[in-house]
Amino acid sequence: MTPRQMGMAAGAGSALLLAAALGFQAAGYAPCELCILQRWPHLAAAVAGALVAVLGWRRWLAALGLVAALAAFGLAVYHAGVEMQLWAGPQHCSGGVSNLAAMSTQDLLAAINAAPVVRCDQVAWSLFGISMAGWNAICSAGLAALWLACLRGRDRQRGLA
Repeated sequence: MTPRQMGMAAGAGSALLLAAALGFQAAGYAPCELCILQRWPHLAAAVAGALVAVLGWRRWLAALGLVAALAAFGLAVYHAGVEMQLWAGPQHCSGGVSNLAAMSTQDLLAAINAAPVVRCDQVAWSLFGISMAGWNAICSAGLAALWLACLRGRDRQRGLA
């Protein structure tokens, strides 16, 4: 597989992950704030892959794709950790109200009304015990490896590696 083909495949992989996320949303699985945040790096990687297809292999496009895939991986690992209660997520998205006893009734109602409908610390769907965030982490790691191979493959073609 040529570096250009690898870049196009990695970009297509991110586009497929975006399509899957939108498909789950259309099927009634509302995304939480962290789910939506994880989509942005995949959008950048999909655009990088499309530009590789149009412009040909460019080091900066492959680097952009790699950085975007690594960002998607990091966000997905963070989200999966929040779901598994390994660390706290954003307070406004993971439940919990700090200093509840000190809040007035109006402040409490305002906090409830401002709270997102979908919590980040609850798994909405899983397959083989792995949540959507976990699957995103796995797929993003694979896409990052593909982008890295794209970069290294071009160097090998030139005899630099």
